[in-house]
Amino acid sequence: MSESHDWDRVLGLYAKLERNEAIELNADVRDLCRRVARDVALGHDEAEHALRTPAGAETLVREMRRRIFEGSRRLSRALVDSARRKKAGDVAGARELLESVLAVEVVPMYREQAEIALDYVDDPEE
Repeated sequence: MSESHDWDRVLGLYAKLERNEAIELNADVRDLCRRVARDVALGHDEAEHALRTPAGAETLVREMRRRIFEGSRRLSRALVDSARRKKAGDVAGARELLESVLAVEVVPMYREQAEIALDYVDDPEE
């Protein structure tokens, strides 16, 4: 996985697009997009194709941001709700929430975090 600041830089590119500013499709931006595309489970060929044109790069940046944002929100909600259910004694419900994240999540880091939480859902509360 690339450095965490890479995701922040992609979010910065997205912010530029939202302000109707163009992103400069230079070697640094291309390298950044390639790294983050891998992090968010976008294929190499798909990223390379997108990086051929400014419009494709914009679409790629928007998709990477969508995966980062939606995955983060989905995981955060599931972790909080799962912990709340577990504390209330509903271990099956807690497990179900985490499994529902794993059923749709593609970002490896978010999947890993959901799997870790799932591994501990059956552990007794301390």
